[in-house]
Amino acid sequence: MLIRPGIGDIRLIFYHIGKIIIIVGFSLLFPLFTAIFFQEKAPQIDFLFSFLLFLNIGLFLTLFFKIEKEIRWMHAMVIVSLSWLFMAILGAIPLYLSGHWGSFLDAVFEAMSGFATTGLTLAKDPEHLSMAHQMWRHLMQFIGGQGIVIMALSFLGKGLGGVFRIYIGEAREEKIFPNIIDTARFMWVLSIIYLLLGSFILGGILRLEGFSLKSAFFQGLFIFMAGFATGGFTPYSQSILYYHSFSFELATIFIMFLGMINFKLHYSLWTGNRKEFWRDIEIITLSFTIFSTFLLVAMGLSEKGIYPQAIALFRQGFYQLISAHTGTGYMTIYAKEFIKGWLGLAMVGIIIAMGLGGATCSTAGGIKALRIGLVFKAFLQDVKQLMQPDNTVLVEKFHHIRDFVLEDRYVRSAATIFLAYLILYFLGAIVGMLCGYPFLEALFESTSAGANVGLSCGITSPSMPTILKITYIFEMWIGRLEFVAIFTLWGFIIALVKGK
Repeated sequence: MLIRPGIGDIRLIFYHIGKIIIIVGFSLLFPLFTAIFFQEKAPQIDFLFSFLLFLNIGLFLTLFFKIEKEIRWMHAMVIVSLSWLFMAILGAIPLYLSGHWGSFLDAVFEAMSGFATTGLTLAKDPEHLSMAHQMWRHLMQFIGGQGIVIMALSFLGKGLGGVFRIYIGEAREEKIFPNIIDTARFMWVLSIIYLLLGSFILGGILRLEGFSLKSAFFQGLFIFMAGFATGGFTPYSQSILYYHSFSFELATIFIMFLGMINFKLHYSLWTGNRKEFWRDIEIITLSFTIFSTFLLVAMGLSEKGIYPQAIALFRQGFYQLISAHTGTGYMTIYAKEFIKGWLGLAMVGIIIAMGLGGATCSTAGGIKALRIGLVFKAFLQDVKQLMQPDNTVLVEKFHHIRDFVLEDRYVRSAATIFLAYLILYFLGAIVGMLCGYPFLEALFESTSAGANVGLSCGITSPSMPTILKITYIFEMWIGRLEFVAIFTLWGFIIALVKGK
């Protein structure tokens, strides 16, 4: 029997959503100050209006729904899932006001793509966006990479009960410190340190490539924010291809790697425990899947003879593969080249890489290396068990930060999410096929949306069918939160209607 949520449950959920809206709203000051710095008058109004709207909605929710009550698992999941929807809708307002999106739905698509660190874009002529709106696009990805609710925990931790449940709801499974608030703050401090270093390096490269000091600084900042968040937005429609710089491409590859690594492994590296890095099941799994998928890509491209020289194969083939596997979506080729030159084995390799994704507790999306490693280890354990006498009991272990015994509950959880992602990818592909696109292209785009990657073979555009825009919005939302919070929200809604 479903228990119908009470008015107190609803008040608690919206009260904490209001707090999150207020905190995220203050991030609008960064594009507002950018607009003031560049003397962009219309964007100043756009972001001032949006900032005040965020604050007023947040204050209304916190004052009208204020309640002191423990956050249970149901509350935490619904708070997280609804917060991300609110952010996509509210975050779309300054984008829509710019006039560079054809409809409010397109702007919501862009905001969800930003916060979910996907990188698929419906912006019209992004090259002529104001610097303030570029700041907001890339800042959304930087915030989304760490987590919208993680950001709130960093600032409002003492005022949030049940913080661990909220943390889990945002698809985070591991604590770096015993205290979740300390974990959230460490993730932000580390990200900001990387931001300062990475922006300096990227800006320096662009300065050497002939960009003005101001342009080099801001573009380096934008590219790092999106790259470390494995988001994929860039100031130009040509993505990284625009820069035509080998050193810049190498730097972004390194940044993408940083983004897809588990934050707990970052902590191990910073504290001098470097041996931990190579022992971890995720790093071992990622090494294997990156090598395997690149082998598919290289075989497919070699068969077609597209990039006969090794340097070209690296800059086009390997770069796209790493961009796909890390879930970033940066491109050094035109989107249509996937169809014209990559169609076949190489494109299949990219789709698999996108679907697999990076590490848990990172900024990357997809199924995640830990789950893939656990399923593979369980398969090997079953094979070994069949080869042993009937009364033999095998105990399999895996190392992820510390040693674990491979138990059924770990494998069942990993296999369930693995299967859920595959279903999500294929359902999106079916919608794409119903809209008239070939299967492989529809699967490519759906996987990119569901795994929060951002690579495109040309389907994603302002002219694509409305039903496909809505499908990709939901795929990005569901894929980013890894299903559990979304399923709980659906259960909450059903309980409101049918509960006793």
